[in-house]
Amino acid sequence: MFESGGAGMDKPMELQSLVTQALNTLYHHPDDAFRMQADRWLQGFQRTIDAWQVADNLLHDPNSNLETLIFCSQTLRSKVQRDFEELPSEAFRPLRTSLTTLLKRFHRGPPKVRTQISIAVAALAVQVPPEDWGDGGIVNWLRDEMNSRPEYIPGFLELLAVLPEEVFNYKIAARPDRRRQFEKELTSQIEVSLNILTACLNINELQEQVLEAFASWLRLRHGIPGSVLASHPLVLTALSSLNSELLSEAAVNVISELIHYSTAEHSGGIPVQMPLIQVIVPRVMNLKEQLKDSSKDEEDVKAIARLFADMGDSYVELIASGSDESMMIVNSLLEVASHPEYDIASMTFNFWHSLQVVLTRRDSYISFGDEASIEAERNRRLQVFQSAYGSLVSLVSFRVQYPQDHQNLSIEDLKEFKQTRYAVADVLIDAASVLGGDATLKILYMKLAEAKSCWGNGHSEWRPAEAALFCIRAISNYVSEVEAEVMPKIMSLLLELPHHAQLLQTVCLTIGAYSRWLNASSDGMPLLSSVIKILLRGMGTSEDSAAAAAVAFKHICDDCRKKLCGYFDDLFSIYHSTVLGEGSLKVAADDSLYVVEALSMVITELPPDQAKQALEKLCLPVVTPLQEIINQGPEVLGKKAAREITVHIDRLAYIFRYVNHPEAVADAIQRLWPIFKAIFDIRAWDMRTMESLCRSCKYAVRTSGRFMGVTIGAMLEEIQGLYQLHHQPCFLYLSSEVIKIFGSDPSCAYYLKNLIEALFQHTTCLLTNIKDFTARPDIADDCFLLASRCIRYCPQIFFPSAVFSPLVDCSMVGITVQHREASNSILNFLADIFDLGKSSIGEHYLSIRDSVIIPRGSSITRILVASLAGALPSSRLESVTYTLLALTRTYKASALQWARESVSLIPPTAVTEVERARFFQALSDAASGADINSLIAPVEELSDVCRRNRTVQELVQEALRPLELNLVAVS
Repeated sequence: MFESGGAGMDKPMELQSLVTQALNTLYHHPDDAFRMQADRWLQGFQRTIDAWQVADNLLHDPNSNLETLIFCSQTLRSKVQRDFEELPSEAFRPLRTSLTTLLKRFHRGPPKVRTQISIAVAALAVQVPPEDWGDGGIVNWLRDEMNSRPEYIPGFLELLAVLPEEVFNYKIAARPDRRRQFEKELTSQIEVSLNILTACLNINELQEQVLEAFASWLRLRHGIPGSVLASHPLVLTALSSLNSELLSEAAVNVISELIHYSTAEHSGGIPVQMPLIQVIVPRVMNLKEQLKDSSKDEEDVKAIARLFADMGDSYVELIASGSDESMMIVNSLLEVASHPEYDIASMTFNFWHSLQVVLTRRDSYISFGDEASIEAERNRRLQVFQSAYGSLVSLVSFRVQYPQDHQNLSIEDLKEFKQTRYAVADVLIDAASVLGGDATLKILYMKLAEAKSCWGNGHSEWRPAEAALFCIRAISNYVSEVEAEVMPKIMSLLLELPHHAQLLQTVCLTIGAYSRWLNASSDGMPLLSSVIKILLRGMGTSEDSAAAAAVAFKHICDDCRKKLCGYFDDLFSIYHSTVLGEGSLKVAADDSLYVVEALSMVITELPPDQAKQALEKLCLPVVTPLQEIINQGPEVLGKKAAREITVHIDRLAYIFRYVNHPEAVADAIQRLWPIFKAIFDIRAWDMRTMESLCRSCKYAVRTSGRFMGVTIGAMLEEIQGLYQLHHQPCFLYLSSEVIKIFGSDPSCAYYLKNLIEALFQHTTCLLTNIKDFTARPDIADDCFLLASRCIRYCPQIFFPSAVFSPLVDCSMVGITVQHREASNSILNFLADIFDLGKSSIGEHYLSIRDSVIIPRGSSITRILVASLAGALPSSRLESVTYTLLALTRTYKASALQWARESVSLIPPTAVTEVERARFFQALSDAASGADINSLIAPVEELSDVCRRNRTVQELVQEALRPLELNLVAVS
């Protein structure tokens, strides 16, 4: 491919031999270790510049076997996609010649090799402008080649098919500008491409390939009017091939793309494409009978179902009008939904959701004018679709029934079955949105009533009843709280159901789902008492049913708290048994937290004096085991497994979180503080226990607020001292909660100043280089979250403090940490500093901020540009971009100068002048006050340019060196 002479001639030959040996080892050696070693070597080889020559030589070698051809074609495709820039400009012509020669050589296969070569040629075309390609660009060149060398048409057809797909292939290291130009080039050549394909239709053995290529070009979604397509030979061939045994799959692909094309924005949308739609819809509708044809292959039925589903999804706005023609499509989609195979039936689920959204949202009716006309049209449409959605409920509800052999299902099959149930639940919610929850409930109640015969008269079949209840639970949010016809019957049936664990689990979840209805029920406490007995039965049957019962108990106590607060002692006995693990209850420790939450919400409804007593009672069985452990001395407390302690502390956290009586909680935490302090002092080394304890303190602070009194001082002193010794990140997030509650309280200023200075001074000593950030990302995350809280809640303490400047320096060191949360916290902290002027309180501290930021502005900007250009993963782009734009908006001309200094370091081979200018324009617009959201895309384009391949990314990072910047020392 590329000429070289002298001693260099030996190296490719030697490498060719090594490649063939490595491939032979990879595919045929009996030892796994040898195969892995060969695989690693081959992957490394693919990244070298020698891979170009070697892969090309072996592809042209008539003695290369299939394994070698496949590997080398993949290598060459990958090199063209990612590493084209590493070749000298004069290499393009011989590379194009070599690739097209290979395409001709493999025009009859092997197919895998031909496909890789086709993609390589297409990738080359993406990166090379048409004037450099010559011959009027690749499409015109293809046309001329096919005219002059018809024997190679199969290979050229595959290239024609992959060309449009490469427009959207971001593996290709093309610059964004060039990618946009390539899309425009192909769009302008659509007519030429379709003419080529039309000419090839006359070759019978190529018709399938032609149709697949046509489908590929339709994905560009650009500008052929429906009137032209409606009578185009390619469209007519696809339509007439729907019943062809050989061409039906390709024909379905074409019609599917045509359906999507007819509603695409760039194609002009439905009005322009109506002639095409009027041709497609009747032809697809003619396939309806084949959905029920048992003699047809399942894949063929699935293909036909896909066309109906595509029509529904694409034409949903038209269908929502409720015209007679629309209802024909809807009835066909009901036919698909009734298919016994779930994979086929579920193709329609998205349509039913989309239709529901269009029917129920107000925006769909704006064109009808006044409110009365809007409401009338909305009601008319909902009425039209009542029957369809009613049928849909019956058609899908049976699919949630457990199979007969459910106990033998594999983990994967069980997971798939549960996903089916969730999908059906979503469809039922869509139906309830159109029909109304009460009407949907009536349909589902009939299923439950039918299921009764399966467990009565000596039968014990539970599955139909469980399925009906699952569906009834799914629509609970849509059933009115005053529904009085069906719900009482359902509740009475629950008492009669067989005691099967799986059924009982669903019964409990259903009770919990209808907690608001139970609260509104006129039957009052007798009914609540009955359902709580069912929940108790659930708690004693199996771990799964106990978990469901605990969740339901929480919902009941939440929504019925006013009715239940007079029965606290009865509820407490359930709580007591659950927490102590007494009796026959099988509620796991984690699930017991729902019961704790339940009782806490009931206490919230009590008057303050009763609430205080009830809270003490609630805490007692939780605190007693902790006190017993502490009483055994520090050595025992220190050696206990974390779980033996945290199980109790987590329950206290839930109590403090959900008992909404600030004074009572403050009193409780004051009484319990000696226990908390003992655990803090002895187990500060144990992250798991400290996280649990800090969480409990956080909720106590959040609920009690200013009622905390002296306890808050003791708590702050404790965590301030322990953080110096044990560096637990949770001490920082507990401090964040304290700052949020007490930050603006002048009486706390002295304590808070000491707290944040101690915490931040120590943290900046822990995080002195990027390795420290990488080793301790949780500390970095919580430190800068705390700093952002300080900016928001106590800027009067934070900005004048001695820690502000070192903390900014620390943030600069850690911006490029790869840990997502830590990096985002640092970026958000910097953005909060830059946005300080947005708040009236923050304006008072702008001079302090500027005295710290301006001397560091150039370095901060360079680190942010480096982060944008690849020092951070692309998933962090949004945060980096916002921070850079916020900096620019605040410091205007200075920030623009800092950005120019940074970008000027990037070599021109990596970023062109045009690309730099576009980036600077976006920053300039930000400095002028433009909406930042509108500037994110042009700023992120610089990121795309710098990340287009590994070589460029490394070149840019080497130029910017974000980790080697000298921080400015400010006195």
